[in-house]
Formats: sequence, C-alpha cells, structure tokens
Amino acid sequence: MSVSTTRAIWMDASPLKLDGPQATKAAREQSRAKRQWRLRGTLTSRQYALYAFLGVATPILLWAFVNEAGIVPKMFMPGPLDVLKRFWSWIANEGFAGDLTISVQRVSLGFLASLIIALPLGLVAGTFKPAEAFLEPAMDFIRYMPAVAFVPLMMLWCGVGENSKIAIIFVGTFFQMVLMFADDVRKVPMQQIEAAQTMGGTRREILYKVIFPSAAPALLTTCRITLGWAWTYLVVAEIVAANSGLGYSVLKAQRFLQTDKIFAGLIVIGFLGLIQDQLLRALHHALFPYLRRQ
Repeated sequence: MSVSTTRAIWMDASPLKLDGPQATKAAREQSRAKRQWRLRGTLTSRQYALYAFLGVATPILLWAFVNEAGIVPKMFMPGPLDVLKRFWSWIANEGFAGDLTISVQRVSLGFLASLIIALPLGLVAGTFKPAEAFLEPAMDFIRYMPAVAFVPLMMLWCGVGENSKIAIIFVGTFFQMVLMFADDVRKVPMQQIEAAQTMGGTRREILYKVIFPSAAPALLTTCRITLGWAWTYLVVAEIVAANSGLGYSVLKAQRFLQTDKIFAGLIVIGFLGLIQDQLLRALHHALFPYLRRQ
C-alpha cells in the first residue's frame, strides 16, 4: 500500500470537521460544558435553575419510588401525595395559620435578641485581646451545653409562657453567634487598620468605619448560618408547655402516629427556613454587589 493511499484512508476515517457557524457553536457548547465542572466554575441562571430543580426533584422521586414499592410500610413512610393531603387538611381544619404565625414569631424574636447582643460583643472580642480573653473561654464553655438541658431552667426562670420558648432559641444561637462574629472580625486585614491609624483615626472610628464595614459581608453570612440553628431549636422550644406552633404540632402528631403530619410539619419548617435564608442571601447581594462581581 502506497503512502498516498494510506493517507487517504486515514483522512476518510478521521472525524468530520465543522466549518463556519457550526464549528463556532460546537466550540462554544464544549467550552460551556467544561466551565460548569471546572474547579469553582460558573453557571448561567438557567443552568443553575436546572441543577436546583434536579436537586429537589431527585429525593422526591426516590421517596415516591420507595413508597410505591412498599419497601417501607406506609404507616412509617407515607407518600408525597399522602403528605400533601394531610397538609391541606391541616390548612383547612387544624389551625395551620396560627401555628405558622406563632412559630415564625418565636424564631424571629429569639434570633433578633441573639443578634442585638451578640453583634457588639463579637465586634469587641474580635478587635481587642482583653475582651477576647474575657469572653471566649466562657462562651466556649457554655456553647457545648445542649440547649435541651436548659428547658427546666427556662421554665423556672421565665415561666411557661412565650418568654421561655424565645429564651431557648436565644440560648441555642447566642453563644455560637458571638464566637463566629469575633472570628469574622479577626479576618479583617491588619493593613486596613494600620492605614486608618496612619491617617489619624481613633479607635472608635476605626472600629465602626473600617473594621465593621470590612467584616459586614462575613457577619451577614454568619447570620444566615445561625438563623438555620434558630429553626432547629424551634421544636425544642415548643416542648415547653406549648399548645400551638409547628414544632408542637409535629410532637403531637408523633404521639398519635400521624407520620404524614410529621412529614408535612418538617417540610414546612424547612421551607420557611429556606425562604428566610434566600431573603438574607438577596440582601447580601444587594448590599455587597462587588463581591458577586468578583
């Protein structure tokens, strides 16, 4: 076989090369696919929405499959439609609106009380070493105590009304919040502080005009994290002589083996937390758009 014949056969077997607009489109699609899965890659809004939809739909489909296949008895794992029917009954006949309102109120008040006290303490502890030495060992000691253990004390100190439930959520979030705020403040570059000092800034001015604005994005992210903890302590808070609320309804359903209502309550709590988290995320993007561009 001659060299020319061999070359002709190889050219016939090689992939078809695209020219013009088709080649440009194929290269663009290949580049987008690579960009999605590279380290810290990027996604378009449509791609992000698609992956988010798949992330939500996949566990629901697996849940429905397990239920229809009878792998777990329906008494212990009702199907998505069963949970939806129970949720509708809860809305129509079982006072869902009241449970929702009181639970959101408890979480919001407990979280805001933690935030109002923890933010200045975290700023001071993250800026001044004496404050760090004074506050952090005590905060570290208390934060390892389970919030459930404080339920009897909260009942003795605050009674069985709303104050005890708010106090449980406060205890569950406050101590971690102080430590995380202080850590966020310590991450402010020392060069910024030194530059402000050379310009004659006082300690008060540096704290409120340099350190706090620089740490603000991280502080808001910490708020998002600790807000999730506040929702996890809701059920614990509503153990305390409650007769309403989402957590109380879940616990009451457990006594009567109403697993469909338990599933509905947990999904509602997760959905409410997700809404608040996304609101804080949108606030983060609105206040610090330069971080998103970076």
